[in-house]
Amino acid sequence: MIIILKSDARKQQIEALKEEMVSQGFAIHESAGINTQLLGLIGDTSKVDVDHVMANDIVETVQRIQEPYKKANRKFHPNDTAVDIGGVKIGGGEFQVIAGPCSIETKEQMTEVAQKVKEAGAGLLRGGAFKPRTSPYAFQGLHDEGLKLLLEAKKATGLPVVTEIMDASHLSLFEDVDLIQVGTRNMQNFELLKELGKIDKPVLLKRGMACTIDEWLMSAEYIMAGGNENVILCERGIRTYETAVRNTLDLSAIPMIKKKSHLPVIVDPSHATGIRFMVEPMALAAIAAGADGLMVEVHNNPAKALCDGPQSLTPEEFDHMMQKVTKTRDFFQNL
Repeated sequence: MIIILKSDARKQQIEALKEEMVSQGFAIHESAGINTQLLGLIGDTSKVDVDHVMANDIVETVQRIQEPYKKANRKFHPNDTAVDIGGVKIGGGEFQVIAGPCSIETKEQMTEVAQKVKEAGAGLLRGGAFKPRTSPYAFQGLHDEGLKLLLEAKKATGLPVVTEIMDASHLSLFEDVDLIQVGTRNMQNFELLKELGKIDKPVLLKRGMACTIDEWLMSAEYIMAGGNENVILCERGIRTYETAVRNTLDLSAIPMIKKKSHLPVIVDPSHATGIRFMVEPMALAAIAAGADGLMVEVHNNPAKALCDGPQSLTPEEFDHMMQKVTKTRDFFQNL
């Protein structure tokens, strides 16, 4: 339930109303927009007497919320959220590109790619140290050593870094990571999400490959309910009957998320298609659909990559794409 307050409501009156709601067992989510102030009631509001609340002089109106997610709900938080990652913001009008190799392989590879993507305009550096693979015989990542190489690249370039976590027991290793990624296979690992809700670090939550938008938002709610509201959503394609591409990129999810939630949403065209030549057109289409950023895989030698070489761009291809990204962004901003 949302209580919309009148613009002339005094602080003392607001505090009195909040105390009344808390005394009835509700948690309060407070949000102040440019012209509107909201009190979101979290709990079982089925027995709340709306007429009684409306009788309060400072109440403009009351709305019941049907969706089970509250903190991620735009109705509770009408303004777009901007998440700060090591001084770089995503959302609220701030657009960023995250780029780097699918998996961290060597110091030389990581250093070269990091420098190249920075020169091309990437705002954050990605690299996989822990790799969830379908086959137990596939390369699983360098784990601790991979994280060290990623952090060395961070030091060399100054770019905030993004990498995937697979288990809550690894959290102590991620203290210097700027943005923790939850992959598609862990989107509904609720125990992991609960632990990420306890930390003061941004989380990039990828959509499950067979999950609905509401299920995705409920997973974000798990993190936010724990106290960590710095969540970025990432559309990375869903599993359908189509076999021409690795996954089906659901660009319709972007405006739908924007309607339902205030959280930033970015797009990963690399995992969505699994095909190098499709990364650029899907990235540009994501910008047209309103995405707050992109996540792109870049490798200095894709033919010899230990993971996802067929979908990785070379540094030269990434630089070419970034020039188009800039022009596309400028075009849609000026519409």
